[in-house]
Amino acid sequence: MKAEKINALERQRQVYVNGLSGIKPLVPVDMDKLAQKAAESISKEAYAYIATGASRELTVASNRNAFQRWEIIPRMLKNVSNRDTSTEIFSTKIQSPIVLSPVGVLEMAHKEADTAVGKAAASLGIPFIFSNQASIPMESVAKTMGDAPKCFQLYWSKSNELVASLVKRAESCGCRAIVVTLDTFLLGWRTRDLDLAFLPFMEGMGIANYTSDPVFNRLLDEPKEQALAVKPKVTLTTIEKILKLNRRYPGGFFKNIRSGRALAGVKQFVNIYSRDTLTWKDLSFLRKQTKLPIYLKGILHPNDAKMALEEGIDGLIVSNHGGRQVDGSISTLAALPKIAEVIQKQIPIIMDSGIRSGADIFKAIALGADAVGIGRPYVYGLAIAGEAGVREVLINLMADFELNMALAGCTSLEDITKDCLVSV
Repeated sequence: MKAEKINALERQRQVYVNGLSGIKPLVPVDMDKLAQKAAESISKEAYAYIATGASRELTVASNRNAFQRWEIIPRMLKNVSNRDTSTEIFSTKIQSPIVLSPVGVLEMAHKEADTAVGKAAASLGIPFIFSNQASIPMESVAKTMGDAPKCFQLYWSKSNELVASLVKRAESCGCRAIVVTLDTFLLGWRTRDLDLAFLPFMEGMGIANYTSDPVFNRLLDEPKEQALAVKPKVTLTTIEKILKLNRRYPGGFFKNIRSGRALAGVKQFVNIYSRDTLTWKDLSFLRKQTKLPIYLKGILHPNDAKMALEEGIDGLIVSNHGGRQVDGSISTLAALPKIAEVIQKQIPIIMDSGIRSGADIFKAIALGADAVGIGRPYVYGLAIAGEAGVREVLINLMADFELNMALAGCTSLEDITKDCLVSV
């Protein structure tokens, strides 16, 4: 699939020209309004799950506030008529330094879920990191994307056999890297979800890469630990949710009811999805399973970046999981410069968590990132208008970045250095 080339001035002019016909943008350009409209478009449980952070959500706020501690110093009388926002990531040249970070359970935002996001990303040549906790199996999403860049996020399961199976599937469907998420070996204390007593996985959502996996399905038939020590009180709500689970789970409603496989699958997922005993030594196992580049997602300390280099890791994603794990964590922008100092351009660095504008992208590049990851904003676009909503959010960010780059006196990413910023 050939990616459409985006030009910032054309995008900006088209919006204003459409205004003459009374046509406004499909999704709000302002990110706060985008989030607000998304909240109005989906259930309160779905929005809470997408928007929530850990505990008091201090890290969510810190991710955003960190950008205010750096200001751009525009330079004048520069010929910026020829602008190049392209870069290379995952061994692929892309037209803007943007990657779609993995976000799970996208069916809560839109029925086309991961497929809609994959199509939008492919139309612009933007790499899409498939979530391990996807609503649609990776093979189906990869097929709709053709040869567009795609990667797979791995949550390291308690079963190494399942890890190997997921990685092999990612290789087979054309993924260009394995992105190991390190910071979610346990779920953070997410108050919005807890107040609503809602976790989508308990209702069979976001587990399509598991229910479609031969190893996971084989493990269902083997003896295992009891995952849910606390039994739910049986109410009408319980019955309603179990019926929905059996409709949602692969295999057919009546077959699932008779076999009990849907409920067993959810219990198995809860018991196996992540592992809190993982150490640096385990990475050698993954290297034996794949020839794909391995990126580590969740790196925030320069010493961990140094360890990654020593282990031969192929790339890093500086991330605090969008503030969903550790309340009061260092912001990703604050962590980035010291990590970049350690890496010294030896391997690519992507930074996510908190990016909401072209200026944010500019600052992240100036402080050492090769690209940035976008998460919640594209999910909000998905919630409002499906594939078209995702696409419009991404085009807006691409145009915003190009204009900021030019207005700062830069014509390429190579021009964007720390000298372009001042700390305040």
